[in-house]
Amino acid sequence: MRWIALLCSLTSALVPLSAAVLVVRPDANLGGNGASHHPFRSLPEALRAAAAAKAKTDRPGDPVTVLLQPGRYELKEPLRIGPEHSGITLRSAVPGRAVVSGGTRLSGWRENPGRPGLWEIHLPDVTNGRPAFHQLFIDGRRAQRARTPNRGFFRARAALGNGSPIGLPFQPGDLKPEWARVPGVRVGVLAKWTDLHLPLGAVDEARSIALLPGGPRPDWMDEPDVRYWIENLPEALDEPGEWHLDAATGWLRCLAPAGVRLNRVPVVAPRLTELVRVDGDAAADRHAANGVVEGVVFSGITFAETDDGIPPEGLQSPQSAVPIRGAFRVNHAVDGRIEDCVFANLGGHAIDLGRGAQRWRVVGNVVRDIGAGGLRIGEPGDTQPTDRDACHSHRITDNEVVRLGRVFAPGCGVIVFQSGTNTIAHNRIADLYYTGISVGWNWGYQETPCRANVIEHNLVERVGQGRLSDMGGIYTLGPQPGMVIRNNLFRDIQSHRYGGWALYTDEGSTGILIENNVATRCTDAGFHQHYGRDNVIRHNLLAFNTNHSVMRTRNEPHRSFWFTNNVVITASGTLLGSRWEGDPSRFVSDGNLWFDRRLGTNAAAYRFAGQSWEQWRQRGHDSASRIADPLLIDDAHPELGFAKGSPAQSVGFRPFGQGSVGPRTKTARPRAVP
Repeated sequence: MRWIALLCSLTSALVPLSAAVLVVRPDANLGGNGASHHPFRSLPEALRAAAAAKAKTDRPGDPVTVLLQPGRYELKEPLRIGPEHSGITLRSAVPGRAVVSGGTRLSGWRENPGRPGLWEIHLPDVTNGRPAFHQLFIDGRRAQRARTPNRGFFRARAALGNGSPIGLPFQPGDLKPEWARVPGVRVGVLAKWTDLHLPLGAVDEARSIALLPGGPRPDWMDEPDVRYWIENLPEALDEPGEWHLDAATGWLRCLAPAGVRLNRVPVVAPRLTELVRVDGDAAADRHAANGVVEGVVFSGITFAETDDGIPPEGLQSPQSAVPIRGAFRVNHAVDGRIEDCVFANLGGHAIDLGRGAQRWRVVGNVVRDIGAGGLRIGEPGDTQPTDRDACHSHRITDNEVVRLGRVFAPGCGVIVFQSGTNTIAHNRIADLYYTGISVGWNWGYQETPCRANVIEHNLVERVGQGRLSDMGGIYTLGPQPGMVIRNNLFRDIQSHRYGGWALYTDEGSTGILIENNVATRCTDAGFHQHYGRDNVIRHNLLAFNTNHSVMRTRNEPHRSFWFTNNVVITASGTLLGSRWEGDPSRFVSDGNLWFDRRLGTNAAAYRFAGQSWEQWRQRGHDSASRIADPLLIDDAHPELGFAKGSPAQSVGFRPFGQGSVGPRTKTARPRAVP
C-alpha cells in the first residue's frame, strides 16, 4: 500500500497545474499558489485553486480533480463547496487513506502515578473559549464519557409528567443533590420512541425528584418507568475506556482501555460538528449562472471525527433525531456523487441531502459508528416546496450502514422526510436502536412531495435491540402514491416495550405497494398498519414473529389494505393482533397461506381475531386461502424459500428475489452515467 501511495504521489506531482489535477498532501512543505507545481498542504487552498482553474479555462466542462494523498486533513472549519466548484472531483489517491477529520489529535498524555491506568492531559484552549467536546475517539473507536450506571440504566419510579421543568421521579439513592452542582453533567433519557439529553437541575433528595430543563411532550412522557443515565460526572470515571473533561480547569482524564497506553495510540477530540457544506445560492433562480452547485464528486475519502452538537441547554427530539444535522450537508446542489467513501466516528447524522438537493448518487460507501442516523434526505417542513427548493430523485445504493444511534438512539438508517422519486436499494442497514428505513413526515392524509420512492433489495437487520419502542424495519407516514417496497429482507426487529415491526405503515400511510419482502423474528408482527388507506401487501413471507404475525390498529370508514397471496408462519403468539372488528369490507385478506407450527394442519384449532377458521371465512375473509405447511428450507433463514412442492404455489405466492439483498460488488453495480 505504501508503494501505491508513493507512486500516486510521484506521478501526480509531475502533472502540471494546467492538466487540472491539483495534488494535496498534508505534510507538504509548501502551499500551492496557483502557479506552483508543489502539492497543496490544505484542502481550502486546493479548493480555491480549483475554482480559479475552472474560472480561467476556455472549456468550463473540462474536469478538475483535487487529488488527496494519504494522511490526515484536520479541518478548522467545514469545507465550503459553492457554485464556483461545479464539476470538481475530490478523490483520494488511495481509497480510504485520505482522512478528512473534524477533530484534533491530542498529544502529551501522562499517566497518573497515584492511579495506574488513569491518563491525564491539560487542554488550555478549553478554558480559553473553545467549546467543551462531548465525544472522544481512542485508537479509532468512540470512547464512553464517564457514565453511571456503567451497565444498563436507572429507572424512574413514575412517569415524567407534564410539568415544566420536567420532573424526573428517581428511585431513592440513585441521584445525589451535589451532582446538580457539577458543571457539564448531562442526563440521558429513553422514552418510548425518542430520547432526551438535558442538564441535571436541582435534585430534591427528600422527595426523590430531579428537575430537568424543558417542556412537556405528552405523547411519550407518560411511560411509567423511563430509563436514564448520568454522563460526565467525575466520580463516574470508574471503568476502563471512560473519560471525563473538566471544562472549568481544562483537564481531560481517561481510564485507558485494557492494555492501551494513551501516549502510543491516536486520541482525537472533535472540534467540528460538520465537515463539508455543499451550498448553492438559495435565493438565485435555478437557471441563473452560479446559482447552484452542479456535478461535484467525492470519491474514496474518509470523513471522520465530529462532535454531537448538543447545546448547553440540552436537546429533546420528537422522533428520529430530527433536529440533528449531518456531517456532510448538501443544499441547492444537483447531480453530485458520493462514492466509495467512509463516514466514521461522527456525532450526528452522516450524510444530509437537504433543501434543493436533487439527483445525487450515494453509492458504495461505508457508514459506521454514527451518533445519530446514516442518511437524512429532505426537510421535515417542506410540504409544498418550490422547484428550486425541492429535494428529490436521489439514488442511495450499495452502502454499508452500521452501528448507528450511538449518541441519539432514535437515529434511522435512512430517513426520507418530504422528498420523492428516490431509490434506496441494495444497502445493508444493521445494528441500530430505531427504524431501519423511514419514509414520510406527515401524520394524516395531507398530500406532500413524498411519493414514488422505491425501496428494494435492502438487508435490514438487528434493529431496536430492546432500546426503544414503536419502530419498523421500514416505517412510513402519510400518503405516498407510487411508493414501492419490494424484495427486502427485514429480520431481528426487537423493541423495548412494544412495537417491533418489520413492515410498519403508520399514520395516514396511503397508496403503498409492499411485495416480495421477508419479515422474520420481530417482536410484535411482520406487518402492522396503524391507520391508512388502500395499501397493497402481497407476496410477502412473514415468518416466526413473536407476539403476532399481522396487526391492524384502527378502523376507519374506508379500505385499510389488501393483504393477499402472502405466506404467514408462526410458532408463538397469535396470527392476528389488535383490531379486526367492524365492517369486513374495510380490509381484504385472501389467497394467503397460514401455518402455525403448534397447531399443524388442524384448521379447527386456528383462531383469527378470536374467530374460528370457518367463522372468519364466513365473514368474507380468506375464502381462497389455505392452512398448510409451506415447507421452509431453513427456519433460521426463511429467505432461502421453500422446498419443491410447497403449497405456497397453490395460493399464487410468487418467488421473491432475496438472493440479491444488500450491497453488490463494485463490478456488479450499474455504471454511473457521467
